[in-house]
Amino acid sequence: MALSETENEGGESEVIVASVLGGFSETDETRALISSLPEVHGDTVTRESTTERFLVIMNRYQEQPHLLDPHLEWMLNMILEFVRSEKSPPSLVHLGFKFLYIICKVRGYKIFMQLFPHEVADVQPVLDLLTRQDPKDSETWETRYMLLLWLSMTCLIPFDLYRLDGHLESEGGKTREPIMDRILAIAKSYLLVSDSPRDAASVLVSKFMTRPDVKQKRLGDFLDWSLTTISQTSDQSMTDIMVLDGALQSLAKLFKHGKRDDLLQYAPTILQCLEQKHLSESSQAMLRKLGVKLIQRLGLTFLKPRLAAWRYQRGSRSLAANLSMSQSATAAVTPEMETQEQEEDYDIPEEVETVIEHLLVGLKDKETIVRWSAAKGIGRVTGRLPKELADEVVGSVLDCFSFQETDNAWHGGCLALAELGRRGLLLPSRLTDVVPLIIKSLTYEEKRGAYSVGSNVRDAACYVCWSFARAYEPKELKPFVTQIASALLITTVFDRNVNCRRAASAAFQENVGRQGTFPHGIDILTAADYYAVGNLSNCYLNISVYIASFPEYTKAMIDHLVTMKINHWDGVIRELTTKALHNLTPQAPDYMATTVLPQLLPMAVGIDLHGRHGAILACAEITHALYKLGLETNRTVEDTISSECVDALKNIHQMLHDRKQYRGFGGELMRPAMCSLIEKLSLSKMPFKNDPVITGWQGLIDDTIKTLHLFSSAGKDGIMVAVASALSALCDEYYQVEPGQADSQMQDILVSQYTEGLTNPQMLTRCGSALALGCLPTFMIQSKLKQILEGLQQMCAVSQREGTFTEARRDAVRAIAQVCVKAGVCADGSPDSTLCSENVAEVYDTLLNSMNDYTTDSRGDVGAWVREAAMTSLMEVTMLVASSAPEILSPDLVKCMMCCLAQQAAEKIDRYRAHAGNIFLRLLHSTEPAVPHIPHREELLSIFPAETTTSLNWNAPSQAFQYITQLLRLLQYQRHTLLGLTVSVGGITESTVHFSSQSLFDYLRGIQEDGAALTQFGDTLLVIFRDNLRNDRVSIPFLKMLNQMLANSCFEIFTTQENHQFCVELLTLCKEIKKTKDISKLRACIAVFCGLIQFQGEVRKKVLSQLLMLLCHPFPVIRKTTASQMYEMLLTYDDVIDPEVLDDVMTLLSDTNWESDLATVRTHRNQLCDWLGVPRPQVVAKSPVQAT
Repeated sequence: MALSETENEGGESEVIVASVLGGFSETDETRALISSLPEVHGDTVTRESTTERFLVIMNRYQEQPHLLDPHLEWMLNMILEFVRSEKSPPSLVHLGFKFLYIICKVRGYKIFMQLFPHEVADVQPVLDLLTRQDPKDSETWETRYMLLLWLSMTCLIPFDLYRLDGHLESEGGKTREPIMDRILAIAKSYLLVSDSPRDAASVLVSKFMTRPDVKQKRLGDFLDWSLTTISQTSDQSMTDIMVLDGALQSLAKLFKHGKRDDLLQYAPTILQCLEQKHLSESSQAMLRKLGVKLIQRLGLTFLKPRLAAWRYQRGSRSLAANLSMSQSATAAVTPEMETQEQEEDYDIPEEVETVIEHLLVGLKDKETIVRWSAAKGIGRVTGRLPKELADEVVGSVLDCFSFQETDNAWHGGCLALAELGRRGLLLPSRLTDVVPLIIKSLTYEEKRGAYSVGSNVRDAACYVCWSFARAYEPKELKPFVTQIASALLITTVFDRNVNCRRAASAAFQENVGRQGTFPHGIDILTAADYYAVGNLSNCYLNISVYIASFPEYTKAMIDHLVTMKINHWDGVIRELTTKALHNLTPQAPDYMATTVLPQLLPMAVGIDLHGRHGAILACAEITHALYKLGLETNRTVEDTISSECVDALKNIHQMLHDRKQYRGFGGELMRPAMCSLIEKLSLSKMPFKNDPVITGWQGLIDDTIKTLHLFSSAGKDGIMVAVASALSALCDEYYQVEPGQADSQMQDILVSQYTEGLTNPQMLTRCGSALALGCLPTFMIQSKLKQILEGLQQMCAVSQREGTFTEARRDAVRAIAQVCVKAGVCADGSPDSTLCSENVAEVYDTLLNSMNDYTTDSRGDVGAWVREAAMTSLMEVTMLVASSAPEILSPDLVKCMMCCLAQQAAEKIDRYRAHAGNIFLRLLHSTEPAVPHIPHREELLSIFPAETTTSLNWNAPSQAFQYITQLLRLLQYQRHTLLGLTVSVGGITESTVHFSSQSLFDYLRGIQEDGAALTQFGDTLLVIFRDNLRNDRVSIPFLKMLNQMLANSCFEIFTTQENHQFCVELLTLCKEIKKTKDISKLRACIAVFCGLIQFQGEVRKKVLSQLLMLLCHPFPVIRKTTASQMYEMLLTYDDVIDPEVLDDVMTLLSDTNWESDLATVRTHRNQLCDWLGVPRPQVVAKSPVQAT
């Protein structure tokens, strides 16, 4: 089927190919790996790599270990050959056993151990090999583990062990120990160790002690030893825990494999010992589990091994057989023996009651492994009880489902029910009691503070439904089909936990297949399969709508959302629930209007915060959905919703306000919920015009903007978005006197209030006010545009100078574009109502200035938020103007905008570079409308052909910089592009530095022969340096970039001329930089001075003079750096000084300790001045930075 197709297509879907394997495909490689063991065992590296490779191969079959079966024998034989060989060194033997353990781990020891050779001849060698092992060697535990399993198999030989002893008199006259005692001693000693061989030793005990000759002679003694061990240990120390673990494991396995007749006499004593031990109170989950395991085995020993005649039998469990049999034949499947089987009445030992009591306690344990073991025990024991007693056990299991019990008890109860159902021990007559409990379990959730427990209960309840599908005939479950199907589907789509959703989907699928009575089963399964239910929002918003389209499930789903999910502790679930109710409204509009809304309205003003939050959002969504449905039939909301509901919706705000529920922690949920209600009621055209409630709503919006700073940072963004949406909808519906004409009084109040808010000392109030202005509808902006734009522009300018209010600037920049888009463009229009030739330049100036916002604080480059918003706003405004009135765009504005975008597209932060690059290309390639006056349009189109809009990944430095550096040859873009590149080439991110500098040097190599172009480039460099001397953001990366350029001989053409102007000006600017106290700046400056030495003429003397001054800089670290950089400089450019003094200079630079005191250093420096022919610098007392 699909699998073979996928494999044939060259494994396109690797997941499927990897997860469903067809067979063991690595035969040759495995054979080669095992054959190489004698070569690799000596060398640690090859040994580890071989083992690792073998592990990788084997682990692939962890899910389908049966595929290894045909190959196990030859693998085992190959490895045993090395193990048995006399010539094999110990390291090879241990490696062989390590490989055997890896195979055994994947296939499981029960299957694998059966393949070990178990001839009489094997007993002695295995025993001897095991005796030679050191139980304390932590490196070779696999050897001991596998040997114990092998011994477990060899001791099954059907001969009396004393026959193997021969003459116990050895040559030395000492008596040899009988084999039986040797094996027993080994088993006992390994039951006490703390590593994995302990588990293998318990297997050995279970096989060895059940031999006829051994149980006769040694069973009693061994059990005495075990009970003594158990009673003498506590579970406080780690050693005792291991000893207890070994003893309990061996007893549990012994009672599993031993014959009832042999063990029955010892069972009461062991039970008594366990009761005194109180294992159920132990802190170790493993010990509690083994206690439960042993107790159930004892219980099975007390009861005769027989199948209860009363159990419910469905007949054929094979799906294929079920499908092939006709419906009439299925009724005839009854056990033929039932009439003949007379239920024997025999006395049930009183210990069984104790056993069942312990198992029921185990069902409520806090660990899943203990509960699971107890559930299996209950199933096994109940299967041997008479009908009445079994029914009592079922009753006790059902007691786990009371609301006084914890989630652990519910989970244990579900596991036990599934186990009983699977074994046919839950009779159909009990289903009326059981099904309601399972339905409850499917939605069980208990809130604990800020989270909840119960996902494991719901998962186990799905397992019960799955097991019932297989256990019962369709006619038995028919009365409960509707309940089970609805409950499973509700869990499938609405459970918060993905595992529960998938489990419910699987259980539903099983029921559809086995029962065949679930309504619309196949259709639903197709929509809600394992993968589809993986995405929570897809479940709530899409799958739920499809399932609810079947009338059997509609109301159950809506009711579940209203009762269980509206007040859920997780806000995400509450919000998804309200959206789901919106989507489900068209399926049952009358039910929503007459039943659900009246149910939600009291909750919306109730005492529970989460319930209140969910209910308010739900009321908003349902009302809006009913309004949209009404539009189709020309009915208003009032026609659909009762007047009581309309009044209740109107009164929610006042009630919350009077109870002060907008304050504090609750206010963080109530305010956005109410804003959502205001928005949806406004969109639903509720008849509240000129009603006092509108003033209340407006007051809430304004108060929220003023108090935004009081909320937690996590909730602020959500609140702002909700406020903006609410305000926009409220104005649209209730502040228009006539269509397109605002209520002038409200317009004046709101615009003045929000423009004043832009100067508020609280930053978040500024943000909120800017967003509020941005979301005002067109008619509210008419005749107020000038006032709004002035306020926003002023805020951008003032706060940028102060370097604070970054988020407010970002929101103001966004708002400018929103206001302009809503106001529209008209070339000759009034500047108070539209964007026109009078005010367009101001808008662009503000946005272009915001493109240079490089504010930084403790969070990093926060100005990038403003730059990003400015780029987006520029694009929106430019597209708007170009489409309506391109004539008001001056060439200067467009040039500045494109240059700023080019600069941003060359900068170092990937995200903002990508944003700028994409906008740059969009404006360049836009045809509807085309942006006028773009400089060098033709050249740009040849650099960025149309396909780059989709193919070029600006985020990747490897792609972006090779394009953007091509703008350096376009004169109008050169300065801005180079300014952007400066921070990338001189940055610290390795990939950005590498690709940007590579692209820059490629460009420079291309213009080496072109003197004019290189001079132009040099002038641009100097302009950038001069403009940013005091700007560390640019000057430090600039010096690093300049150093790279000089080191790569990018200005070789200038070095041939004496005192080239470029070098002279560069030196002058570097002298300015040298005055700083910033170490990183000084270091970068030293590197540049050393690069400038390659220029000829007087300049070289001046450069040397500067370097010699730095050798006596007040900072020792700078002196040391200068000396080492000069040393490297003289190695690189050995022609710059007189060869006669070169060696002396080099020796003095390298041997002097330049970090010692200034007086000592100065004499050495002066010596250098004399050798190099540079006048000695004079000490200037007043300027400490230049005190040389």
